[in-house]
Amino acid sequence: MGGAESPRTSNGGPVLVERIDERIAQITLNRPHKRNALDGEARQALLEALDTCRDASVVVLTGASNTFCAGMDLSQLATKRQSDEDELNESWRAVQDAIRRHPAILIASVAGYALGGGATLINVCDLAVVAEDAQIGTPEIGFGYYPGLAGPAVQLRVSAKRAAWMVLTAERIDGRTAVEWGMANLAVPCEELATRTLALARRIAAFEPVALEWSKKAIWQIPMQISEWRAALEFGSYVNAEIHARTNSHHEALDSFLAGRPNPGQGSVR
Repeated sequence: MGGAESPRTSNGGPVLVERIDERIAQITLNRPHKRNALDGEARQALLEALDTCRDASVVVLTGASNTFCAGMDLSQLATKRQSDEDELNESWRAVQDAIRRHPAILIASVAGYALGGGATLINVCDLAVVAEDAQIGTPEIGFGYYPGLAGPAVQLRVSAKRAAWMVLTAERIDGRTAVEWGMANLAVPCEELATRTLALARRIAAFEPVALEWSKKAIWQIPMQISEWRAALEFGSYVNAEIHARTNSHHEALDSFLAGRPNPGQGSVR
């Protein structure tokens, strides 16, 4: 890996950006003294970091010092001003929208704590690789309120009873359970997390960038906004039409297949 640099300063900052190669970038949440909880400055830095990575095909989102993200920095609420709470919620929603609408595939690489907003980041990323002993939870009920961001995010990602468990008990789940519940894709030993995440990133980055971007659009639209069967199939056809209008890679892939050359992810041709 190359050296990391901050999107805000040249000597480090609350969020670091590293280019792994031409197609893969890594964004690291860099507030280890706060278990990478994000204050207003860090949320803005994350938005800027995402913007600088729009030319990547895959972006890995991770945290410094072997922990992911302890959510929002609650010190911002110490003023007890409604305006501060409103800003916090609005900027967190902006981060979620930026990830969801980002052209790259976002992979959460999760070790240590992923609490509240940290759990939300896992849920909004397209894929997630987690350490087996990662601690994931929504502790907001213990502060006397519903998790306004993490609650909806987990309810959209896991079954009703499992979401209710996370929201109502404030008990944490580990990485293995997150995979079992459908919140993450792969649980690995913590010491293998970076290697396994990068291997996944490289596999995905080998595919056609336009196809990846539009496949991501379809994943978010179906079934979250399109749940009727025929409408979903028609949207799938629309997505392929948009891909084909932007690239001829599908013709090249078919020629390779017919010539007996495997395409990325295909395996041997017989």
